[in-house]
Amino acid sequence: MDLKDVMAVNLRRVRHDKGLTQEDLAERAGLSTRYVGAVERAAVSASITVLGRIAEALDVEPGDLLKRPGGTG
Repeated sequence: MDLKDVMAVNLRRVRHDKGLTQEDLAERAGLSTRYVGAVERAAVSASITVLGRIAEALDVEPGDLLKRPGGTG
């Protein structure tokens, strides 16, 4: 699983855990809902800047979105 896929899985999990819709997250991060959906599908690679904006909107550390399952990030 490459980092784009890892981020997609983690982003979707954290967003769901926090009870947010893609629309909610997009608004908080200043992104389009379509872009958030594309990141969650691993259709696009988020830049470091966007990773930071998403992490801040979710109130998590950016590295948390890049940790591979099992903690071997």
